[in-house]
Amino acid sequence: MRAAHLFIAAAMLLAAGQTFAAGVDLSKPYGNKSGCINKNGQEVYAEDMLLLTDEAFVTVASACTFTDKKPQADGSLLVTAQCEAEGEEGQTPAKFVIKRSAKNPKKLVIADEDGNAMGEVSRCK
Repeated sequence: MRAAHLFIAAAMLLAAGQTFAAGVDLSKPYGNKSGCINKNGQEVYAEDMLLLTDEAFVTVASACTFTDKKPQADGSLLVTAQCEAEGEEGQTPAKFVIKRSAKNPKKLVIADEDGNAMGEVSRCK
């Protein structure tokens, strides 16, 4: 009977690991059209630019460098960052939730810690 309990516990851990694995993968950059154009550096100025990498979230007016990333049970990613805004001194701490889009699972949605969506991005080509 004990072996059966260990097997069930191992199966549950494996399933939990698969849930995280099916979550957010930032090994390749994500962005909107102008964000992906700028994935290798600022090439084109665009008011709507959103670029998400494994290390940062960048908009036209701000850059947030990730200091911690925690996978959540629902497959989303809770990110802690230090952000710099254009024209301002210093850095400000921020938290973001990155999750799959409900409309299109190939896209990601970036939201602030209050749940306000900052944008939807696709994997850059």
